[in-house]
Parts: sequence; structure tokens; C-alpha cells
Amino acid sequence: MIKIAVCGANGKMGKEVVNAVKNADDMELAACIDIFNGEYESIETAHKEKDIDVLIDFTQPKSIYENAKYCLSNNINIVIGTTGLSDKQIDELKSLSKTNNTACFIAPNFSTGAVLMMMFSKMAAKYFDNAEIIELHHNQKKDAPSGTAIKTAQMMAENNENFALGNCEETETIKGSRGGNSYNNIHIHSVRMPGFMASQEVIFGSSGQTLKIRHDSVNRECYMPGVLLAVRYVNDNGGFVYGLDNIL
Repeated sequence: MIKIAVCGANGKMGKEVVNAVKNADDMELAACIDIFNGEYESIETAHKEKDIDVLIDFTQPKSIYENAKYCLSNNINIVIGTTGLSDKQIDELKSLSKTNNTACFIAPNFSTGAVLMMMFSKMAAKYFDNAEIIELHHNQKKDAPSGTAIKTAQMMAENNENFALGNCEETETIKGSRGGNSYNNIHIHSVRMPGFMASQEVIFGSSGQTLKIRHDSVNRECYMPGVLLAVRYVNDNGGFVYGLDNIL
């Protein structure tokens, strides 16, 4: 049995993860960690009392980096679903994972449909010189743009050097109206509004045509198969992985 600790266990995603772990035949819920009425208030206190093979983190951007460093420095494999890590922080966690021979799995999105959307967008990037990303989330999401949008842009940029080919010189009369200019001139627009959970649309354009690739998450259950897949992967294989697409 894989002994699992869930950090952020009382959050909306955390509760789904707890239920998924309880229903998995090969996993045992060892600890529920949450600063708000959790069985344990910190990873450190849980680690003192419980054996933990894998920690699943769905907390907040301000805490995930320190949580990950603690796990990787104390031989606890970690699966990270919290977004908001910078490129520099990801590189540092990758180095720490390698140095301490402890697994670290970071996924901007655990939905298989969303991962396929990213993979299809990377494929399409070879054939279009213009592209933009619109990501839409609930108004309680604290980081922007989403990790999924960033990962999508990174994957697309591997197949094209400039996604603003032929665009005229622009002037923003309202700052930020063109979104954030990310990898290889892919503009990312972030929407935060009640009623949304998680959606993303990638729009490609060329003379006389557009192509739209969109994914919508209807509920949080859609992420659980990907989370459990990542847990099993790090438990069996170790190493550092960024993106669910690497193990599908």
C-alpha cells in the first residue's frame, strides 16, 4: 500500500483527493494536513508521527514552494497540483529532486482532457503563425495566468518561434488589454469570474481561417484519475516530471 498524505485536505480539491485516495485499492490515507482544522497543521508535524510515501499538495501558491522543499529534503515523494511556481522555482525543485533522489511530479493540470488539449495545441503550432490563449477560472483562483496556460504556451513555443507574425504595431489605450505576452509572443488572457470552474481556449489564426481548441472542466472529479496516475508513477519510478503529458 502506498501511504499518502494530502496537504490542503480541507480545500475543495483536497477533499476530492482525500476521497479518491480512500477509494483506491493500492493506497492508504496516512495523514490529512490543513492549517484550517486539519488532522495535522503542517507537513512537519505529520511527518513526525506518520510514515509517508507520497505527499499530494493542493494548497496555495504562497506555500507550495516551501512545502516541496521540505518534502524533497526529507525523502518524501511529492505530487504537486498547486500552480503558481515560477520557472526558477521549478528548476530549483528539479535540482533538489535529483540531488536527494526523491521524486517530484508537478502538473499544471491533472485532467486528461486538458492535457490532450495542450498536446493538440502543440501539434497545431507547427501550422499557424498566430495564436493566443484565453483561460477562464472561478474568482477564487489566486494566480494568473493559470499553470495550464503557461504550460500550453511553453509546449506551443517548442514548435514555432513567433506567434505574432504580421501583426501591426500596437498601442494599448488601456494597459493590459492585450493580455500578457508570453513565450514566443503568445498572448495569454486570464478571466476570473463566478460560475466558471476551469476552462481554456487556444485560438490559432492564418489567412482566411481560425482554429479553436477548447477544454472545459465541469467538476473536480475529472482531475482524480490523473492525480492517482501521478502518485503511482512517482512511487514506482521516482525522478522529476513536469506535466502529465510526459506519462500518458
